Amino acid sequence: MESSDWFVIVNPAAGRGTNLLARTERALATHHIGATVEASVNSADLAARIDTAVGSGRRRFVAVGGDGTVNLVVNALLAHDWQEPPTLGILPAGTGCDFVRVFGIPQDVEHAARHLAGAETYPSDVAVLEGEWGTRYFMNIAQAGIGAASAITADKLSFLGGLRYQTSFWVNLPGFRRTDITARVGKREYAGEAISVIFANGQFFGSGMNIAPKATLVSGQIDGQVISARKRQAPLLMRKAARGLHLGHPEVHRLRGAEFALETKDPWPVEADGEYLGLTPLSGRVVPAAIEIKI
Repeated sequence: MESSDWFVIVNPAAGRGTNLLARTERALATHHIGATVEASVNSADLAARIDTAVGSGRRRFVAVGGDGTVNLVVNALLAHDWQEPPTLGILPAGTGCDFVRVFGIPQDVEHAARHLAGAETYPSDVAVLEGEWGTRYFMNIAQAGIGAASAITADKLSFLGGLRYQTSFWVNLPGFRRTDITARVGKREYAGEAISVIFANGQFFGSGMNIAPKATLVSGQIDGQVISARKRQAPLLMRKAARGLHLGHPEVHRLRGAEFALETKDPWPVEADGEYLGLTPLSGRVVPAAIEIKI
């Protein structure tokens, strides 16, 4: 294989009972995409394979899986110094990949593979979080509060497919406690009670919820939302959020900026791209145009 070919890393667990490695190889062959295809065993193995590929001169990579797989690949890539941003293609599999919805990329390997042909890419910001867990990059959405608790539970409900996040939200809501927070995004600050805080680089999460309809991947800013709604307001707010119509709600406070931070009176869980990281407090910033997304 030439170093200009794609280095494709497959998360076999995302195949939902299918042979995802074989499906990926067939899809690439169908669209005449030159690639080296490898399956990872776990997150450490994935990072090691990426490190080896980078060391051999690779610059074009493909993540095969969901948002969590994309997150792992991006973190492995950005552990290296790049004179020019690496290129990342994404082949959604399993329960899907919300990050690529903004590009209109199909939610299955077989149809998404055709997007790897040609040279068209899109520069994308990446955000970085820091907390007691260390430093972690994310491409799409990071959350603290009820949204993070729901995402953590949803990871255990993969058999529900696209309904897993919504189901998890309603399971977690009754027992989740509001608390006093201080959220800073750019020059703006929110201080008061809240139930959730969202830091959006991308637009969609939760299997298609348009949670950040005004977020863009090239703004150099995070799109922050503090949700201070009462639990009884959740049904209406969730219906609005599914269609991206919630920003006008008086209990949704939108903050934008290149840097952000969150402190909470009671510790809140934190997740990024569906991966549990740890507890608040946290801080973060946007890294502009860190990745070229193949579209």
